[in-house]
Amino acid sequence: MAVGVTDLRKAINGLSILVEAQMDLDPFSGNIFGFCNRKRNLVKLLYWDLNGFCLWQKKLSKEKFKWPQSQEEVLNIGTRELKWLLDGLEIDQLRAHKKLHYQYIF
Repeated sequence: MAVGVTDLRKAINGLSILVEAQMDLDPFSGNIFGFCNRKRNLVKLLYWDLNGFCLWQKKLSKEKFKWPQSQEEVLNIGTRELKWLLDGLEIDQLRAHKKLHYQYIF
């Protein structure tokens, strides 16, 4: 998730340059990169899919997205939390059961 505000007039090329130059991340990694506008009512998601970039967007009619404004607020989220965010839930308030990992000892 890109911190703060992004000019969402940018399309695939502009957003992929932001991922590489400002976020210092690999836009070809297959990770989903999220960007939000100043009004926090529009989100664009960019990701590399096998042989090309995909760009997805969602615009809210009345509500606002909960979006990080500082680096301390940035979360590494999974698919489930991304869906929650896009559904309007505040993901920092939701606490799912922690995933347990067991090790077999022989």
